[in-house]
Amino acid sequence: MTDTPQPGLLQPILAGVLAAVVGFASSFTIVLAGFHAMGATPAQAASGLLALCVMQGLVAPLLSWRLRMPIITAWSTPGAALLVATGLPEGGFPVAVGAFLLAALLIILAGLWKPFGRFVSSIPPSLANAMLAGILLEICLAPMRAVGAMPMLALPVILAWALAWRFARLWAVPCAVLVAAVLILLATPLPQGALADLAPRLEWVTPAFTVSAAISIALPLFLVTMASQNVPGLAVLQANGYRPAPGPIFTATGIASLLIAPFGAHSLNLAAITAALCAGRDSHPDPARRWVAAVSGGACYVLLGLGASFAVAFIAASPPLLIQTVAGLALLATLGGALTAALAEERQRLPAVITFATTASGLALFGIGAAFWGLLGGVALMILERAKIRL
Repeated sequence: MTDTPQPGLLQPILAGVLAAVVGFASSFTIVLAGFHAMGATPAQAASGLLALCVMQGLVAPLLSWRLRMPIITAWSTPGAALLVATGLPEGGFPVAVGAFLLAALLIILAGLWKPFGRFVSSIPPSLANAMLAGILLEICLAPMRAVGAMPMLALPVILAWALAWRFARLWAVPCAVLVAAVLILLATPLPQGALADLAPRLEWVTPAFTVSAAISIALPLFLVTMASQNVPGLAVLQANGYRPAPGPIFTATGIASLLIAPFGAHSLNLAAITAALCAGRDSHPDPARRWVAAVSGGACYVLLGLGASFAVAFIAASPPLLIQTVAGLALLATLGGALTAALAEERQRLPAVITFATTASGLALFGIGAAFWGLLGGVALMILERAKIRL
């Protein structure tokens, strides 16, 4: 009787490539929309996307090789959605870059200083998810608005997404991206010279710092990244039998974010959905070999990053509402998950609704965005509800 032969490394290599392709195609439009909302030029947006891809291609393999675990990193998609919802800060993209640096420092602090990490973890998940849902709502309304404004372009994209979601959910958003690309090429030819200079290059952005950006961009970016990326990313690893110490991972991704922020990139963190492709049994039956998927996925991200300038040029020539449609479709599942988690506990439901409604309203006071006020309002109502007042 012979033993069943163990699969080689091809299986985890393919799993890593699949994770990278799906991750990139599903959310690069959101990332670029976030950079443009912050006032980035096309060259700065391409630089930010390139920096994110290259750093992912370096950090994930290094962490995975060192820990012998599939530590998959990704850009913060909810963080990019926050940038879209916040809009152009006073002072433009340099101020946004300064906020990116501050958010990276907070992530490093959460990794190095355990009391601060515990404090962040003490923020009620219902309020963190309600804030995330409020951030995502405006983007997720884009598909419906696009149907009203440009039905001949929007409906085929939504139909492609729905059919793929029914039969191959992993490929739903990439299919929507592909159909949108074909329609854009047919309906909106690229301007002459748009593809003349597509050489990948990094562009330095000297950061500027303001108190309002620190509160309305840096702090919400940090909280959204921790609550909706890093914590779920750890949960995916733990569900597949891995128990990494979170502190060193947070520190490593925070340092990586700090290094790439001056090149226009917002935040690097643990992946959640694409991590499941690499950390599960489908990657390899032997858990000790699944870390190879992070290496192949990282290499694939570097290659995808080389096309950042093309992606920016292509999107710049596209109808903005159609690009927002693809982004909105990509975030619908995240919105649903955030709302479910926000409203799960009855005692915390009304504070969560206050957080959601305030964040979604776009309220801005003293130059500080709605995400901060939404979280503050929810916390205040929760404290009021829990206070024992003796008459």
